[in-house]
Amino acid sequence: MSRELPPGLHPETLAVRQSVPRSAYGENSEALYLTSSFVQPDAATAARRFAGEEEGYTYSRTSNPTVTAFEQRLAALEGTEAAIGTASGMSAILLMCMGLLKAGDHVVCSQSMFGSTMRLIGGELARFGVQSTFVPQTDTAAWKASLRPETRLLFAETPTNPLTDLCDIQALADIAHAAGVLLAVDNCFASPALQQPARLGADLIIHSGTKFLDGQGRVMAGAVCGPRALIEDKLAPLLRSAGMNLSPFNAWVVLKGMETLSIRVKAQSDSALILAQWLEAHPAVARVYYPGLASHPQHALAMRQQSGSGGAVLSFDVRASGAAAGRDRAFHVIDSTRVCSITANLGDTKTTITHPASTSHGRLSEEQRRAAGIGQGLIRVAVGLEHLDDLKADLARGLDTLP
Repeated sequence: MSRELPPGLHPETLAVRQSVPRSAYGENSEALYLTSSFVQPDAATAARRFAGEEEGYTYSRTSNPTVTAFEQRLAALEGTEAAIGTASGMSAILLMCMGLLKAGDHVVCSQSMFGSTMRLIGGELARFGVQSTFVPQTDTAAWKASLRPETRLLFAETPTNPLTDLCDIQALADIAHAAGVLLAVDNCFASPALQQPARLGADLIIHSGTKFLDGQGRVMAGAVCGPRALIEDKLAPLLRSAGMNLSPFNAWVVLKGMETLSIRVKAQSDSALILAQWLEAHPAVARVYYPGLASHPQHALAMRQQSGSGGAVLSFDVRASGAAAGRDRAFHVIDSTRVCSITANLGDTKTTITHPASTSHGRLSEEQRRAAGIGQGLIRVAVGLEHLDDLKADLARGLDTLP
């Protein structure tokens, strides 16, 4: 028999314990319900459940106990009333936009957001009449000045990918709410282990569960967290119709990953700070972008907003005389690594290294990349759980041999 959790538990406990009730078998590890449909006790019950008049599972595209467990756990960690799982982080953003916006509506976004997010909102959604304005991430006045009567949403990513720019979540929430619009925050980089945007006024929180929530680079997953009314009335009906749902297996993998989220992110963040300090002192490095460094423009904000941590992702520019040289020198450093994985994913226990201008932001125009501050000499490192000395030696292999 499952026992109800007491109120006031810490996030670390919720990450291990928050879930749906145990089945009759009394499993200690949450069950994986791999089924497409659910048998109903009788036709009348089936009719009520399909009509939404009675709670109960009917079809896994609509809901599934394992997915529900993932949603409950993530909502508990983010401090929101509800969450809804999706097939990927990008499908979470699409679900949010399609559920909240229509032709003629306007959204304001950071110009430093993930490349695919910018293309989705500024390109694909524009074909359906959704207008967008992209503003400098850290310029609060620009966010406010971009508001229009038809604005319905402010959407920020903090820290950004890959330059780790922060926005003041509370300040943006005040701007949004004064104008009667919603604020959504992509919390992928910090994760709820370091930052809970809802507690700072954000209405919706976006996640790519593929990253830190899973933590081992195994599956694709996404989620939107927020008020129950928005999740159940605006997003859930669309998810059921469009089929952007999270698979039970992927939900189960990420559910297990969240159990170690806090200790992983803390260890990775501690290593990232030391690595960033080491890179900042290296003669082949022109600049390091990491919120935990005192040199970061939003360092003080990061210390307040991100539980005093800079996070586990950093970027740096190699010294170069021009764009072409920057690209060649960045490629040299990346190709010289033997420990780091050359991949654009992040949040893994394995350290990853990538060249943003040709991968995550490769489909943007050069003008868009320049506006976002992403040069050809930029390298992003998402720090894993390897020994720090091995990571330093791996990066030094390329940095120390630059021509």
